Amino acid sequence: MNCPLEAPETAELLLDYCARTLKPESTAVLERHLELCPACRRFAEAQRTVWSALDSWDAPPVSADFDRRLYSRIEEDVPWRERLLRGVRPLFVYHGLPAAAAAGMVLLAGVLLMESPGKPVRAPVMPEAARVEVQPEQVEKALDTMEVLSEFNRKVRPEKAQSNL
Repeated sequence: MNCPLEAPETAELLLDYCARTLKPESTAVLERHLELCPACRRFAEAQRTVWSALDSWDAPPVSADFDRRLYSRIEEDVPWRERLLRGVRPLFVYHGLPAAAAAGMVLLAGVLLMESPGKPVRAPVMPEAARVEVQPEQVEKALDTMEVLSEFNRKVRPEKAQSNL
């Protein structure tokens, strides 16, 4: 028998053996190999340790109102900007971060202006590869897609569509 750890075509064999899903004849052949191959024997022992740890692990119970809280969070209609800023808002409100940010911007503008006192400011030139031409068909297709999505939203959530009118 080829060593399962060295042959890619038999790599799953050891995992199936540890999961006890092998046929009896394959199990017997693999057990004879395990007697001769210390690497496979160590792998099988490590897998048995993992399986026994998983068997003895008890998952913590799920709270009774888990589904309700999950669905209420899913239904929450919060813009992505709000979700993004939710974690950093206390920094802005309580720690004076806006004043520090404004002072930093003024300082940065001053440094940039001092760096080039007599040079005219030119807009950067975009390379040809960075320019994108939009065809009218692409715009039309995007607008059609947006209309379909809007119609879908009105049918799925009619109460939200009426409140937006």
